[in-house]
Amino acid sequence: MQEPETRPMQGESERETALRASDFLRSHHAVLLEDWEHAMLTHHVGEVPKRSWLLNHIPSLLIALADALDQGAQGPEVSLVDEHAVTRLGQGFDVGEVAAEFALLRKCILLRLEDLPRRLARGELARMEDLLDRTVVRTVRRFSEERQRNLHALDRMAQATLDNPAVDTFLMRLLTVMVESALEVDAAGVLLVEGGRLVLRASVGLGAEAARGGSVALDEGFVGEVATTREPVMSRAPALDAHGVLPVSREQGMRALYGVPLVEGTRLLGVAYLASRTAFGFADANLLLFRTLCQRGAAYILQARLQDLEREARVEAQRSLALLDALLEAAPLGMAFLDRDLRYLRINQTLAELNGLPVEAHRGRPLREVLPQAVADLMEPRLKQVLQTGEPLHGFEFTTPSELKSKVGKRIWQATFYPVRGPREAELLGLGCVLVDVTSHKLAEAALQRALDFREQLLAILGHDLRNPLNAISASAFQLSRAEELEPAERRAVERIRKSAGRMGRMITDILDFARSKLGEGIPVFPQPMNMADVCQATLEELQVAHPEHPLVLETSGDTTGDWDSDRVAQVLGNLVANALQHGDDNTPIRTTVRGEARDVLLEVHNEGEPIAPQLLPRIFDPFKTPEAASAKPSPTQKQRSLGLGLYIVHQIARAHGGRVEVRSSKEEGTTFRVYWPRASLHG
Repeated sequence: MQEPETRPMQGESERETALRASDFLRSHHAVLLEDWEHAMLTHHVGEVPKRSWLLNHIPSLLIALADALDQGAQGPEVSLVDEHAVTRLGQGFDVGEVAAEFALLRKCILLRLEDLPRRLARGELARMEDLLDRTVVRTVRRFSEERQRNLHALDRMAQATLDNPAVDTFLMRLLTVMVESALEVDAAGVLLVEGGRLVLRASVGLGAEAARGGSVALDEGFVGEVATTREPVMSRAPALDAHGVLPVSREQGMRALYGVPLVEGTRLLGVAYLASRTAFGFADANLLLFRTLCQRGAAYILQARLQDLEREARVEAQRSLALLDALLEAAPLGMAFLDRDLRYLRINQTLAELNGLPVEAHRGRPLREVLPQAVADLMEPRLKQVLQTGEPLHGFEFTTPSELKSKVGKRIWQATFYPVRGPREAELLGLGCVLVDVTSHKLAEAALQRALDFREQLLAILGHDLRNPLNAISASAFQLSRAEELEPAERRAVERIRKSAGRMGRMITDILDFARSKLGEGIPVFPQPMNMADVCQATLEELQVAHPEHPLVLETSGDTTGDWDSDRVAQVLGNLVANALQHGDDNTPIRTTVRGEARDVLLEVHNEGEPIAPQLLPRIFDPFKTPEAASAKPSPTQKQRSLGLGLYIVHQIARAHGGRVEVRSSKEEGTTFRVYWPRASLHG
């Protein structure tokens, strides 16, 4: 650069080189902000302020001070100062901290000025100091006014909660405070989350009555945006039509909406909004006041709901206790609840009388202080076992200890102990005890068992004792049938004796098998390798001799070998054919089919005639159940033909071999019994 051609006089040079305060603030703007931020961090040691918290309006404020110095104004714009005061109030500053941050700013400016090689022009420092003082005074005054207004509003809100009003009443009072505190607010409302929707529970101002009671989805329109983002949202006239949710905004021509989420922790309780028909926005101070009121309102709503839940829980608990007491008193058995230290919490009259003390004498007392030592020694280890394991103990039986026999007699008791848990499954509160007098039940059970034993033993004895004389009758009839000098009538009589003896033999065999199955021994089987087709053919030949008038047809196919008890196979086939002879059509043959399959051999016996009654089919294999039992008028001869054990024996023999029996019966297809015989022996 070239040197200037003229040089000023010494006094004129000093005046030209003097620095203006406005130029200093502009040229040192960035470094002053760094100094001030560092000073603020040092001043707030231990806190973690955000950068936006530190700076917000300070950069603009320095520029505004420089402009005011140039223009000769009384200070920065009032709106900027007011906005800064309201912002600091919302950030939780107190008036001392607001004054302190300006003091730090003044200090940073003065320190930088000391380091400058050029001094400020005469009067510039005083003018800058005066502007800073005016700014501090204006900020502090505005801060105090807004704080006082907020405190007044909160005081009114606190008074509104003194009578513990219902939530809707409280919300109306909150909104009234807000509308009366802000001139530009023409309507306000609160929507609460209910049933997955936002329901307008309270509203004041324009259109309040018409809007109240409506609901919107959680993600619908303006309030849906507030609920979804969980952040305050401002919407002005051009955007209101797009939201189109609140009737108050559409019908009353509102120009501005402001919504605040009501949040407690992570839980969304609802959305509150302000609406204005006269302004396109709201003052920052009013927005701060509204947010503050909404925070207090959310806490009250949550508290009211918790109180409602507590009240409902208390009512439900009282109802449950009343039901429990009624159950305890009405129960014909002894019942009690004990805590973890085995102290009685509740006991009914029945058990108290058994213990020999009134109900009141049990409550709060340990088990060992109430029960006789013998009973306590018996119960305590088992109760502690339930507490330690957390598992119930069922069906513990004991007889009356000798100490109590004089009071209650010799009796048999059955006790059940079970853990009692709290709302959290792992929380063990204590245990319950149920005591039942089972003396009469045990006596009846013993008497019934003796009767059953007697019946089964009688059947077994009868079966054995009848067999010897019956064998003699059969052998004698066989010898008589071989005599050549018998007349035809005599020969027919001998044949009837043989048939009757054979039928009686089968009945005795069925009785013996039935007795064995009921006595717990089961029907004995002795499987051996055999061919089922051969056994069935031999059995049918014997039956055909005894019943020459009725054709018996056998059909076989496939591999019919396996391990079975041949005598039991013959017994099954004999019982099924006898059943078919008794109930089938006399004019059609009885068909027996033996068919080898992959894993089983299938034995089928089919006959035509009247089908088995549908109501009898589910219990056709029960003992002493016969097809005639379902008939309205069974004939006398039918009644005498069967004990109803044949099919039961068939079923039991099939089970003993690991097989099964099925039956199908209809008028069109006739009646078919199918027995599935597994090839592999279960007794191998």
